[in-house]
Amino acid sequence: MTLDTLKSRKLLDGHCTRVTSLEYLMSIREMLSNIFRAHGHYCSAHPWEVIVGTLTLTICMLSMDYFTSLPKVCGWNYHCTETQDMMSSDVIIVTLANAMAVFYIYMQFHKLRKVGSKYILGVAGLFTIFSSFVFSSAVIHLFGLELTGLNEALPFFLLLIDLSKASALTKFALSSGSQGEVPENIAQGMAVLGPNISLDALVMSLVIGVGTLSGIPKLEVMCCFGCLSVVANFFVFMTFFPACLSLVLELSNNNPIGRPVWQLGQFTKVLQEEEDKKPNPVVQRVKVIMSMGLVLVHVHSHLMKASDSTLGEVSTLVNIPELEFSRKIEPEIPLWQFNLKKFTSLGMEQLAVLLLAAVLTTKYIFVDKTESESAEEETPEEQATDGAIENEPETQTEEPAVVEELQKSASCGVQTDPVRFSPKATFTVGGKDSDSESIGDESESTRDENSRPSSPTAPRSLQECITILNSGEVMDLTDDEVRLLVATKHIPAYKLEDILQDPERGVAIRRQIYSQQLPKAWALSDLPYTGYQYSYVMGACCENVIGYMPLPVGVAGPLLMDGEEFYVPMGTTEGCLVASTNRGCRAIQAAGGVKSMVVADGMTRGPVASLPSAKDASVVKLWLEDPDNFATIKESFDSTSRFARLKSIQVSLAGRHLFMRFQAFTGDAMGMNMLSKGTEKALRKIQEHFPIFEILSLSGNYCTDKKPAAINWIGGRGKSVVSECTIPAHVIEKVLKTSVPALVELNINKNLVGSAMAGSIGGFNAHASNIVTAIYIATGQDVAQNIGSSNCITLMEPSGPKGENLYVSVTMPSIEVGTVGGGTILPPQGSCLEMLGVKGACPEDPGRNARTLARIVCSTVLAGELSLMSALAAGHLVKSHLKHNRSSQCVTNSLSKGLPTIPEHKRSKSLDLSSPRRAGRHLLDQVGTCTDKAS
Repeated sequence: MTLDTLKSRKLLDGHCTRVTSLEYLMSIREMLSNIFRAHGHYCSAHPWEVIVGTLTLTICMLSMDYFTSLPKVCGWNYHCTETQDMMSSDVIIVTLANAMAVFYIYMQFHKLRKVGSKYILGVAGLFTIFSSFVFSSAVIHLFGLELTGLNEALPFFLLLIDLSKASALTKFALSSGSQGEVPENIAQGMAVLGPNISLDALVMSLVIGVGTLSGIPKLEVMCCFGCLSVVANFFVFMTFFPACLSLVLELSNNNPIGRPVWQLGQFTKVLQEEEDKKPNPVVQRVKVIMSMGLVLVHVHSHLMKASDSTLGEVSTLVNIPELEFSRKIEPEIPLWQFNLKKFTSLGMEQLAVLLLAAVLTTKYIFVDKTESESAEEETPEEQATDGAIENEPETQTEEPAVVEELQKSASCGVQTDPVRFSPKATFTVGGKDSDSESIGDESESTRDENSRPSSPTAPRSLQECITILNSGEVMDLTDDEVRLLVATKHIPAYKLEDILQDPERGVAIRRQIYSQQLPKAWALSDLPYTGYQYSYVMGACCENVIGYMPLPVGVAGPLLMDGEEFYVPMGTTEGCLVASTNRGCRAIQAAGGVKSMVVADGMTRGPVASLPSAKDASVVKLWLEDPDNFATIKESFDSTSRFARLKSIQVSLAGRHLFMRFQAFTGDAMGMNMLSKGTEKALRKIQEHFPIFEILSLSGNYCTDKKPAAINWIGGRGKSVVSECTIPAHVIEKVLKTSVPALVELNINKNLVGSAMAGSIGGFNAHASNIVTAIYIATGQDVAQNIGSSNCITLMEPSGPKGENLYVSVTMPSIEVGTVGGGTILPPQGSCLEMLGVKGACPEDPGRNARTLARIVCSTVLAGELSLMSALAAGHLVKSHLKHNRSSQCVTNSLSKGLPTIPEHKRSKSLDLSSPRRAGRHLLDQVGTCTDKAS
């Protein structure tokens, strides 16, 4: 073995040792983070229990000496000599310490005010007060109710208090979008902050504790105070503070609908801030090693001290100077009155400290508040004046109402584009904190954090911007400069996300560009765009993105299908749809469930080709229908995909034009792209045998895709599914509120005869398209394919020995769905597929997830058909829509406002105007017209 080999092996072994050590430390940190996360979640989820428990423990510690032993207090029940009474620290030192402590606390709160949230200030104040209470309890317990020590101890406590960690945890809580997210975010904050705070508290206690070993009484006392301060802060932060924070936000949330009034910003931004502030792992390791060394020092010192002392003596952390009490006296007043009198009889040094505290408090409340308010008011106006308006002369001619409307939208929490206002906002709540409705625009602050704001100065020249663009430093360009490059065609507007390497910023700039060209500059203000994962959209789902469309998603169920329960997500804005479908699911559940079956599975693509003559076209048609030739084409088609398998080719002639309908199995994908790829290669194979075969189009509308077509209704496309269920008579009566004969008669006359009279193709149903479209929206399907997918025939007939039950079936021959590709890759749509247990491809049985989804669609349509037909048969449709899909109050008010006042002497005796409905009917009978607001 060579020397170089030995050296390389040693280096490798050393590297592996370092990696193993680092991984070990990371695993310990991960374990501690999980512990702190669980602890934080418990404290925030059970705030009352934690607060009461902490207060009880503190009060017990405070009162322990009072009830177990007779307190000895100079001047109250014992007479002390003058020398003993003056054993406190030097007056000047104590005064300076008090002044420094007051000024330090002022600076801490001054920094917190810049964050911009009154809630952070409030919880920081609570943290300070309760920490002081716990610390005072510990000092009083240590001194035996002698408050002279407390007077000296509080300044050291205030100098060591750190509100930055408390405010950091508060930011985690304030980033919650709802009250339900508060415990989770606090738990995450504890997981991030807990290990660092614990290590810092341990190191600080051990370092300060070294002073207790010095043998100098005054230094020992001060170091003891410092250790108690660190322990008190840590104790409060880990117990009282997260519980109190959760409780305060719960009680202050007077906006249960929508975003909480205290919401500060996006959770991801807060988490990223704290992650960026994480200390260096090397520093953490040094702290751990130093802590271990200090522990050894303390243990050795106390063991040596214990060996020198007698067995009866008690070893303590520090030798507190004991006061020598001359003689016992009888107290003349209660202890609390004695302490109150002692605190109210202030000397000059205490008056000076109180005066400083009063001055700083006044400055903080009035002067600092005014400055912060003026800064908040100045920022958007000056930025708009000096920045955006100067850089965009065309916006100067807009109406003042535009600016007023934008300001109004921002102050009300409406998501607006930063077209005019582009200040850098970091946890800015908005206007005055005293107004709970003046919440800062989350979208604006988030957008400003993710993108570079417009410069307050004029943008650089076009040539400079082009140079920066070509150098690859595009992130150095401001939004104004990017818009300049787009306007001069140096950056295509559709490539903003790729060029800026920041999708959200690209979307924001595109919104700014289009907003300037719209009739109203604020037209996009209610269309959100922040906080969306555009990486899934780019190159897959949409182009020229300017935002995303939030849509309500309801759930119907449980749907009992083939012995398994499903909760079906439905994205819709039509009232009563989810409720009606849910009622149908309830009826199916009571009937024992629905049975379903996929009878065919094959997506289609229909190209069109031409030949020189109709005879040539006939020859090709006959050639394709030969089984051996079909096998050749199938081999070529199947080679393009692991899943696509050609099943048949249906050929039709129109003169010399040849229409071919390729049908293939496509696994769990909807399959249009697979079909296109395979069909194209199959057509090339046909051209090898027939050079005169000319391809006109890969799609010749013979598929047929996204258009009503009898070929889909007859031959099927995608998944052909049938579902059936027998509903007992008592379910029809109790749940659906109708009867079997009424349903059967209505189905014949409406769904069969009525649709035939209308010349419908595949429309022999009540509202299958409603359910199909709602499920397609929720699960990321191609919504335009609801045209063919909604082909459905609903059949109802009496069943049972006496015909008392109802047999209902739904047949849908062309359900076009998939669980991979397309919109299913988007996280919200993927979560809805996850609800149904069909997300992604099924590795064991390719295509099973897509078939299950098709069966769910068909069975849910059956539930919707049952409910709507029952409502029509019972005459409940209009009533339910007026209740759920219209505001009855608005309808009544509108009708009442539209009623003219009829004098008493002109009223008909037979006319009853006590009911708006009756009065309205009478007036409509007379006038014979309706208003433009009627629906």
